[in-house]
Amino acid sequence: MGELGIFIRGRRFTKSDVATSGIPSIHYGEIYTHYGVSASNTLSHLREEIRSALRFAQPGDVVIAGVGETVEDVGKAVAWLGEAEVAIHDDSFAFRSDADPTYIAYAMQTADFHAQKEKHVARGKVKRVGGAGLGQIVVPVPPLEEQRRIVGILNSFDALVNDLSSGLPAEIKARRQQYAYYRDQLLSFEEAAA
Repeated sequence: MGELGIFIRGRRFTKSDVATSGIPSIHYGEIYTHYGVSASNTLSHLREEIRSALRFAQPGDVVIAGVGETVEDVGKAVAWLGEAEVAIHDDSFAFRSDADPTYIAYAMQTADFHAQKEKHVARGKVKRVGGAGLGQIVVPVPPLEEQRRIVGILNSFDALVNDLSSGLPAEIKARRQQYAYYRDQLLSFEEAAA
């Protein structure tokens, strides 16, 4: 990944910096507890007065948790698809590249990525991975058009699996069509020739 783009470490902010409105922000813990593979809105905001002390992910960056309670949590990523920059915590990284950010976030969920990542995770009370370790992980990078095609397919599957409002009705419709087809096949008998 280090040849594909750059890792930008966030800057520290604390609970006392959190506000009901202000600077959109992503805390590393929210990456594995709140966000899916991509986001365009944030859960949290920070006080405007601390803007100059922060670092930001830009639209199209991938925000990566650098710390977690488990090895699985470390390296969890969310593609930032919002229209404005977003402040990121110092226990996270913005990954900036020319690749499709959602493709990269999906690639970071694969078994291959996790197997490579485990070699770079420092294990202590909390698990931690740095930009240098993440930079050594190899991810397949097809042409941008193919990345977008893959993202489209995976987003459709994700919606079917995780979005009850669209996934469940679509699944029910498909099962009803399947039922009708097999019912008609099982109950249609060719007339015996006399």
